[in-house]
Amino acid sequence: MTDLINLMNDLLWGSILVYLLVGVGIYFTVRLGFIQFRHFGHMFSVLKNSRKADKAGISSFQALCTSLAARVGTGNMAGVAVALTAGGPGAIFWMWLIAMLGMATSFAESTLAQLYKTKDDDGNYRGGPAYYMEKGLGMRWMGVLFSVFLIIAFGLVFNAVQANSIANAMSNAFGWNDLYVGIAVVALSAVVIFGGIKRIAKVAELIVPIMALLYLVLALFVVFSNLEKLPDVLMLIFKSAFGLQEAAAGGLGYAIAQAMINGIKRGLFSNEAGMGSAPNAAASATPYPPHPASQGYVQMLGVFMDTIVICSATVAIILMSGEYVGQATEVTGIELTQRALSSQVGDWGGIFVAVAIFFFAFTSIIANYSYAETNLIFLEHNHKAGLSIFRVVVLGMVMFGALASLPVVWSLADVSMGLMAIVNLVAILLLSGIVIKLAKDYNRQLGEGKVPTFDANDFPELKSQLEDGIWDNTKKD
Repeated sequence: MTDLINLMNDLLWGSILVYLLVGVGIYFTVRLGFIQFRHFGHMFSVLKNSRKADKAGISSFQALCTSLAARVGTGNMAGVAVALTAGGPGAIFWMWLIAMLGMATSFAESTLAQLYKTKDDDGNYRGGPAYYMEKGLGMRWMGVLFSVFLIIAFGLVFNAVQANSIANAMSNAFGWNDLYVGIAVVALSAVVIFGGIKRIAKVAELIVPIMALLYLVLALFVVFSNLEKLPDVLMLIFKSAFGLQEAAAGGLGYAIAQAMINGIKRGLFSNEAGMGSAPNAAASATPYPPHPASQGYVQMLGVFMDTIVICSATVAIILMSGEYVGQATEVTGIELTQRALSSQVGDWGGIFVAVAIFFFAFTSIIANYSYAETNLIFLEHNHKAGLSIFRVVVLGMVMFGALASLPVVWSLADVSMGLMAIVNLVAILLLSGIVIKLAKDYNRQLGEGKVPTFDANDFPELKSQLEDGIWDNTKKD
């Protein structure tokens, strides 16, 4: 089984996804006029009224926090450490690059998710890649395929990954038994996920900003305490990214390939740009400005915050600590991050990382579940009995993750993530014309000094694809 998983990983990540992710990122960056750079400031200004919502949706800020809850987890702390030990410091450069390109990809998928959202039986907004595959492309089979991959990945495998890191962190910091940690995480997760999407959004809105801010403050302390090392660390990252460190030893090509593969793989796991996960949160929002593209900007900010800000904080902590001694470093994952921070601030640093990983990974678990639930509804299995059974299965995977070994769990996550990403990337490429049209409409109105507002009646070619009543007559006279 392990050999099969490794074979699939080599196939997906050895060539297919590396080229596809970079290619799609470049395509949308160019087609959208380098939107992530030209409108960098607008990503922040669009949050000014982001706490507005109606009865059917969560607020844009809650959608951002929910997507960040899924993004900011083990990928930021454990995943960065894995990338460093597997691909060297150069992997960080490629992680940054895929994030910058991925911001444009994230704009595209989240804008589409908003456009094609629907209302479920309880009157809540639902949407995501499966929905725009069905409505925008007329390919329900593609949406079904994506939903199955997402449910496996986010409902099951990724939650096992998050629980795995929580258990490891608690064991390293406090010596707690994995079984008891697993039981505690299952119990807390059950309280939230049985409360539905709005309870999940409220918990994410409360926890994520506080923990992210505390983690960044601690990382800045490490940076300023070792400011003289900063130029050397940056030089190491860039040299390693292009194999300059290894060129003399004749390992140039292999070194670059390893750095690229591990950086892109871990970068995608962390920021999820193009994977098709965050659009499920974006679709649940009541956007302001009331235009699908506004959620594109919000979710672009999510990618930036996740990788360029929070992942970089972990990079700084590890590379400035002296605990990283090359790819021969004996420890990896969350243990390396804990050791690195402890070496800088004392033993309580490891405890802080354990607490941080608990909250980050816990919110990831509940956000991941919300994505899976949305896709279960797409598959028309949203009756109460079916949802209850699925929730129990999800909680079972959380327990499994707390007890499983790291390599197997990460490998399963890599395969499921790769399959999801391929299906979604194909879909957004096929729908790219609509993304460009919506971006131009939004920016035209913005340039005219108006609050960008979308009305389906102005787009007769799209109106028949959209659910009645959601985007009709939104413009105010």
